[in-house]
Amino acid sequence: MISFPNAKINIGLNITEKRPDGFHNIETIFYPIGISDILEIAESDTNFQFTNTGLIVENGLLESNLCYKAYELLKQDFNLPDIQLHLHKIIPFGSGLGGGSSDATFTLKSLNELFNLGLSKHELKKYAEKIGSDCAVFVDNKPAFASGKGNLLSQIAFSLHNYFLLVVHPGIHINTGLAYSKSRPKTPDQSLKELIHLPIEEWKQYIQNDFEHIIFPDYPEIKNIKDELYQYGALYASMSGSGSSVYGIFKHEPDLKTFRNYFVWKEKL
Repeated sequence: MISFPNAKINIGLNITEKRPDGFHNIETIFYPIGISDILEIAESDTNFQFTNTGLIVENGLLESNLCYKAYELLKQDFNLPDIQLHLHKIIPFGSGLGGGSSDATFTLKSLNELFNLGLSKHELKKYAEKIGSDCAVFVDNKPAFASGKGNLLSQIAFSLHNYFLLVVHPGIHINTGLAYSKSRPKTPDQSLKELIHLPIEEWKQYIQNDFEHIIFPDYPEIKNIKDELYQYGALYASMSGSGSSVYGIFKHEPDLKTFRNYFVWKEKL
């Protein structure tokens, strides 16, 4: 079975409070986008096998592989056979685009379908939450308002249809845990659930990513990309998640030449 685990962007991200368990509560809008990895799963005659092309998963330990974690999680409750899993990786690592989370969730969904496990979407989300805070959004794979650790989801009636998206990844890896440790949580004056319905031209004034105040001083190159996206006509530009990818939303198709030295993804939404 072949599937295409896609990425997401965060439209706004407010770090609202530190939790007793050491994690942080946030609110954000997850918006699925088209760039995707390629995941192939088939039964295996031997033990679990993982192969990888494209961007190479450097840590070869299966225990840290999110796709393997997804498989092992289901295997605890179901009599799954050994499988061969091949991942062709396209979504950059450490980019704030949710590629690893998507790979894990699509592994859950593929195993559910391939072996007729009969899991509902609600049940798949519960498994996904055990792997990562932002995994569950890839079950429905629709725009959603997220709170809690990013795992409490509610779908929103919102679309960027017919706008152009440009995602720029400068190849910088951000340590998310370290970024959170430098944060100063606060309750926003107005929820993203309301702000998202403002005209996109007004988002710049009201919708922000709290990680930018933490990341930009240490990585001015990332801030420069955001500034350049606005210079080239973006209606709204932001870092996605804890970075380091930055995206711009455009009314008209943008020119890629300025960012030719970076990984760039462009699509019409």
